[in-house]
Amino acid sequence: MDLGLVIMAAGAGRRFGGGKLLAEFGGRPLYVRALEAAPPGVFARTAVVTAIEPMLARARERGFLPVVNDRPALGVSRTIRLGLEAVGDCGGVMFLAADQPLLRPETVARLARTFAENPDRIVAPAAGGKRGGPCTFPAEFVPDLLALTGDKGGAGILKAHPNRVLLVEVPPEELLDADTPEALAALQA
Repeated sequence: MDLGLVIMAAGAGRRFGGGKLLAEFGGRPLYVRALEAAPPGVFARTAVVTAIEPMLARARERGFLPVVNDRPALGVSRTIRLGLEAVGDCGGVMFLAADQPLLRPETVARLARTFAENPDRIVAPAAGGKRGGPCTFPAEFVPDLLALTGDKGGAGILKAHPNRVLLVEVPPEELLDADTPEALAALQA
């Protein structure tokens, strides 16, 4: 399966107070942990969409496609568009938010395998039936993803096609994100 990965790391981190992905978790910045969540040899192409120069440099070192989002204020839809343009035509695309520090590469690989076995489904992780990210979309949904505007992500597409969503149970802590300093501190504990 020709599967692309877009690591989304272009948000302003307003609720965090800015600089979220530079914050340390377990001795490493959040952006490093996001890059490490991408297992080697699983994806045909991996794009890292960000405005953080150290993350762009680290993406290059790992053989990923560094993509500068110079206008993150336009919302997550711009990050999605830039990522899709970078990975090009694929059988599917996984979108991974860079603020889930407990997400393991083994889980990402399992989600990719599940998609390869079910290429007509939108694959998403869940804990106790509650959906999270990263989500993988078949290529047929690329026009819908490209049509997104502002700060709207793929959640609306999942809601519009509930019969196409395949949830994969994962440990609940892997779905937690660090949107605020308090959330990051709770995750560290």
